[in-house]
Amino acid sequence: MTLASSGLVPGPTDSSSAQPYAYERVALVEPDWTRFPGWAGVTREEWASVQWQRAHCVKNVAQLRALMGDLVDDRFYDDLERDQREQATMSMLVPPQMMNTMLPQLDPGGPGSWTEAFYADPIRHYMLPVFSDRRTDWPSHPHAARDSLHEHDMWAAEGLTHRYPTKVLAELLPTCPQYCGHCTRMDLVGNSTPVVEKLRFVAKPQDRLTAMLDYLRATPQVRDVVVSGGDVANMPWPRLEEFLSRLLEIENIRDIRLATKALIGLPQHWLQPDVVEGVARVAGRARAQGVSLAMHTHANHANSVTPLVADAARAMLDAGLRDVRNQGVLLQGVNADPHALLDLCFRLLDGAQVTPYYFYMCDMIPSSEHWRVSVAHAQHLQHQIMGYLPGFATPRIVCDVPFVGKRWVHQLADYDTERGISSWTKNYRTSLEAQESDALSRTYQYYDPIHTLPAAGQEWWAAHAQVDEVVQRAGAAAAASRRTASLQAR
Repeated sequence: MTLASSGLVPGPTDSSSAQPYAYERVALVEPDWTRFPGWAGVTREEWASVQWQRAHCVKNVAQLRALMGDLVDDRFYDDLERDQREQATMSMLVPPQMMNTMLPQLDPGGPGSWTEAFYADPIRHYMLPVFSDRRTDWPSHPHAARDSLHEHDMWAAEGLTHRYPTKVLAELLPTCPQYCGHCTRMDLVGNSTPVVEKLRFVAKPQDRLTAMLDYLRATPQVRDVVVSGGDVANMPWPRLEEFLSRLLEIENIRDIRLATKALIGLPQHWLQPDVVEGVARVAGRARAQGVSLAMHTHANHANSVTPLVADAARAMLDAGLRDVRNQGVLLQGVNADPHALLDLCFRLLDGAQVTPYYFYMCDMIPSSEHWRVSVAHAQHLQHQIMGYLPGFATPRIVCDVPFVGKRWVHQLADYDTERGISSWTKNYRTSLEAQESDALSRTYQYYDPIHTLPAAGQEWWAAHAQVDEVVQRAGAAAAASRRTASLQAR
């Protein structure tokens, strides 16, 4: 496969009719996992086993060394260890399936440096972030926050976020089969790290789920439930099926979306016969009741879409799900390029029957500035990908604005490009603003990465950052008090 045919570079330039992006269908390939010394003897049967996959996740530097041997220099491992100590908001957890999509075309016996290629690999960039990836000038934005979208502040029950008028997010559990470095729920999901003590659910799991269902029965204006976490693939299927069955008993629920990164990072889970059969039972009941049941997954780069991913997506569609959709995140060094985005969209659509749906701008969590892009860059990307994909499969690039929610990147009300401050409006109140008369008339702010701003803007932030940090800490304390009071009231 040539670079031009993969869409990584423009097509021929010797013709006036050449297009900026040259489409050519590319066959999916499952990289040969035996190129890694630690998996040299792994059989195809073992690779297909979800139990083997879960048991052989890379959880620490020692396990990564055992897998890769001396193919990668010590400086990379030292870089990774330092990041885990000083910056990482997520602990390390990479399933073999996901690990295998890094360095997919390198021959371990061939020439070239694996170390440099590993540093440059797009999937490594967000699954195994290292200290040298992070910015030293502005590693975090002054307005960065652990719960940047204030999801916990809007809990109607523990783990149930009611932000939009007709939609809720149900966080069933706080774990995933893989931990992405840019996780927007880094405040809750995964193990604590040296720099982040994670929030923990207080109530027993069954009590939490019962409280969620009770709230939904009592709130008929809610019709749409995103069932997430964490990741629903980490919940034993019988427990997940029981929750979904109880959800289907609630008359006002008309849309259910299962959120799982595991379709990409651990497709073996969704290929298990008992899981496929269970999905078919739930999907059949949903269809009989006129309820839409779909799956949302999370792929950020074309290399992660392999034949096993396609098999899992097809199994879900054959089981009766209405759609399988992808919600990626714009990440510098991974996909913040129109060719990379189009490659991913076509790989999903052509190869796996997964519909490209959203690309979120990376949220303003701590230590994420090296990943984030400006609103202006996101607008440019939206413009560049238009016209190549079918309309129904042309993803919207959205900014998830604190206290507002998802907005197309061209929907902003005002934009100070010098200081990187965009202003947004909304047409509904969240649960936090029920008594606020100006909630629908005022503007809400989102902030570009400071290093992307012109010199004058960077100088302004350097002068105002400490003041903003004081305001941010006060706001975080007030939000925590509101959340505690709200939960106690229930």
